[in-house]
Amino acid sequence: MNSNIIIGTRGSDLALWQANHIKDLLEKKGHTCILHIIKTKGDNIQHLSFDKIEGKGFFTKEIEEALLNREIDIAVHSHKDLETNQPEELCIAAVSPRADERELLLILPQAVDENEVFSLKKNAIVGTSSARRKAQLLHHRADVSLKDIRGNVPTRIQKLRDGQFDAILLAKAGVDRLQLNLDGLRVIALDSDQFIPAPAQGVLGIQCRKSDEKIVQILSEINDMATQQLIQIERSVLNKLAGGCQLPLGVYATLDNDIFTARVAIAKTWDSPVDLFTMSGQDTEKLVSDIMQRIGEQ
Repeated sequence: MNSNIIIGTRGSDLALWQANHIKDLLEKKGHTCILHIIKTKGDNIQHLSFDKIEGKGFFTKEIEEALLNREIDIAVHSHKDLETNQPEELCIAAVSPRADERELLLILPQAVDENEVFSLKKNAIVGTSSARRKAQLLHHRADVSLKDIRGNVPTRIQKLRDGQFDAILLAKAGVDRLQLNLDGLRVIALDSDQFIPAPAQGVLGIQCRKSDEKIVQILSEINDMATQQLIQIERSVLNKLAGGCQLPLGVYATLDNDIFTARVAIAKTWDSPVDLFTMSGQDTEKLVSDIMQRIGEQ
């Protein structure tokens, strides 16, 4: 009998779904697992928007510390929340297949206007705390008012229903995973060619200690190589820009007939102009280099 693999996770509904999903995958491979819930700075500070919380990795730091202290064996993260410069002793040993990468715009019925972009009425109040979402939304709809929103996914949807906002933006993958009730809301999945997701959006990253060769080998059994290759492009751009969750950057990579295509949206700040462009190539390193050159020209 194998000893239990201790999986570290945040305690939100979505984080627990993600951790249990990886637990199920590992148990199907014959391993036994238990969950260990850890509170992070992002969980504890609910009254500030992300850009006002000091430092980076505020949904991951405490979990990484638990890994380093050998309190847990692996950690399951929303990959888009992970810092690109993780502690030297740790690695992402596996990633999940990508779920739906798109953004979901949820609109109250009284705020719907079919004649406007995204079917959202003029001067609507939209809830999001993401600099990337703010920048791109203003790019398409300069008239909207932005209002920070915090809390887990069900809490945000309830705040919308309570009338605190006309609409909110969420990652579609999280809503899909939780199978949340969206009855009575206008639900619009935004095209990824038009509204660029965060690097690695929709992907789970499974982190462990580099030195734990047994765990690294076990995690290789559930790694999705195709997804890993694509998000490497996305996160390489993020890494070269030294960005975290606060950077207004969207990068989404696809592969078709041996050609990699990356769609990019970047702004200096959430309220500054957005540069939207697409680049393609067969060599991933050169593609990242070309993207960085284009960004550097701005």
